[in-house]
Amino acid sequence: MKVFDFANVSLHNNRNDCWVIINARVYDVTKFLDDHPGGDTVLLDVAGKNASEEFEEAGHGSAARLMLDEYYIGEADPLTPSFTTINSKLETHQTQQRIVPSWFGFIVKSPGFFLLLAILGGIIGLLNLYCY
Repeated sequence: MKVFDFANVSLHNNRNDCWVIINARVYDVTKFLDDHPGGDTVLLDVAGKNASEEFEEAGHGSAARLMLDEYYIGEADPLTPSFTTINSKLETHQTQQRIVPSWFGFIVKSPGFFLLLAILGGIIGLLNLYCY
């Protein structure tokens, strides 16, 4: 049995070399990308990562669990930090680095935003005329 640390698994994160960790086991799913019923994007989104949560949430049945055996290449080293820990720290850091809320970018890019801004400007202008 071969043991891989999380840093090694994380290097295999693209279409030509796609590994995932599911329940502390490492799978090379590169050859399965085109055959995955949910599409290759689902696997590429978790390539090089711990995909245990996503795998379980998808509600895979016994057939999918048996199919994993074909792609099994080893165990994930339990003594290295888990991807869940690394990813949550990264997400926390990225969130703290944001100056404006993430939804603000969506609103500003919306065509309706500028229309609303123009209407509000007009209303404020009219109020200034009638109040003074």
